[in-house]
Amino acid sequence: MMFTSTGSWGLYKAPLSKSLLLLPTVLSVLLTVLLPQYHDMFTYNLQAVRQGKEFWRLVSGRLFCLDLKDTFCSSLLIYNFRIFERRFGSHKFASFLFGAWILSAFVDLLLTEALRFMFELQVDVLPAGLLGPVFALFVPFYNSIPRVQVTQVLGHVSITNKSLTYIVGAQLLTSSAYMWIVACSGLIAGMFYYSNKLAVQKFLRVPEWVARCGSVLLEPVFSDSEPTAEAPLGMGATLDIQRQQRMDMLDQQLLLTQLAHFRRNAQQQPAQQTGLLNWNRFFPSLRHRGQNRLQEGPQPQQPPYTHPPDNTDVVEEQVARLMEMGFSRMDAQEALRASNNDINIATNFLLQH
Repeated sequence: MMFTSTGSWGLYKAPLSKSLLLLPTVLSVLLTVLLPQYHDMFTYNLQAVRQGKEFWRLVSGRLFCLDLKDTFCSSLLIYNFRIFERRFGSHKFASFLFGAWILSAFVDLLLTEALRFMFELQVDVLPAGLLGPVFALFVPFYNSIPRVQVTQVLGHVSITNKSLTYIVGAQLLTSSAYMWIVACSGLIAGMFYYSNKLAVQKFLRVPEWVARCGSVLLEPVFSDSEPTAEAPLGMGATLDIQRQQRMDMLDQQLLLTQLAHFRRNAQQQPAQQTGLLNWNRFFPSLRHRGQNRLQEGPQPQQPPYTHPPDNTDVVEEQVARLMEMGFSRMDAQEALRASNNDINIATNFLLQH
């Protein structure tokens, strides 16, 4: 099962996400199971920061989770949010995480001071780990990932492609008493950075030389090979369901291949093309081809069909969603025309090309 509508490609083209999955998880397990005597060094102790001037805890206390439940949930969320590294690139993705990490530290201090001043609630220790940036990633997830209904429960409650991610986030939110403070800090930092208030993206970003060094170090170790085209079928599916899944998969692959081929031709001959063809008009789905042959009698021979412009209307709301993801209006319109306004197939194609 995939978390979002953008495909399930593992950690392909996401070396930073893979490193954030492996390294903090391994170190969290070591600190929890084998080296509990070093827990205090990685505790997010705000009282020690305020009174003891131990500012280094703002770094060490916000790197590794000291609770295995938090480690598991945050790892699931990082794996789900890997799509942003593919979309933005590793450098921009790292800059977002770094900016949200810095901003959320200040918001943590402000929120705890506000609670102490307004409600006389003394918060000395917050949950440790890379939690602020994880919650901050819910901001671009909410704003840029299309919401597609998968099914309904009891006829009223909609289950979408984003529901599982929100459930995991809610589980992480309720894992400890003061996790809501970290969550609020992360969301505030994410909104501030995502909207680029006060041009914060210009100042809180990973330097270019650090990005190059990270690329040299991380990509050879954490890069994945390109996934194969065929996706695994669901476990326990009947033969009919498996055949239907294969047909759906082949239909989508055929559409994407034809669209990619046509785009290459359009780039070579821009003057002769005015728009993308709706391939479903000329290439019927695989499961209906045999039926069409049986129903069709001998047809009179017709002259070969030339490539006319496709006048299929596109849904402006879906064009706007794709443009919010960073794609150009022309690419979004072409992909939606070729996919019969199926935003999932259009998004998959644009991300792969």
